[in-house]
Amino acid sequence: MINKLQPKLYFFSLSIFIILIDQFTKYLMFFNYKIFVNKDLFLFKLDFVKNYGAAFNIFSGNRIFLSMISIIFSIILIYLILIKNNLNSLDLYSYSLILGGTVGNGLDRILKGFVIDFINLNIIDFPVFNIADISINIGFIVILYSTFKNNR
Repeated sequence: MINKLQPKLYFFSLSIFIILIDQFTKYLMFFNYKIFVNKDLFLFKLDFVKNYGAAFNIFSGNRIFLSMISIIFSIILIYLILIKNNLNSLDLYSYSLILGGTVGNGLDRILKGFVIDFINLNIIDFPVFNIADISINIGFIVILYSTFKNNR
């Protein structure tokens, strides 16, 4: 039983690590934004945006709806990571990344009423985003890769 649970805890701890990194970077930006804003780094600059919606600011002002979506998806992802037994490593990595990002942004939405975004790309005109958004998108890309790889 312990041998079956140990790999699952690894993937769950990956999600916790992402949540901690995400929340730490948002904490730094929230309390020190005057120091960090407009710091131009190589491919991006640091900015400070309060996002009251979801990706690309859709559903702006629907805090309760978006919070419920975060909670529901988090529960489903926790189930998939810890309980479901027939998943391969790619699926577990993708679910762990998405869970970390979902909880990271969900915590902001529930506790603050908005999500803190701070990474602004210099190379293309793109909405400002955060570590949780990166994690969710990488997880989604891994799901797509795994799906296409398994359907060949």
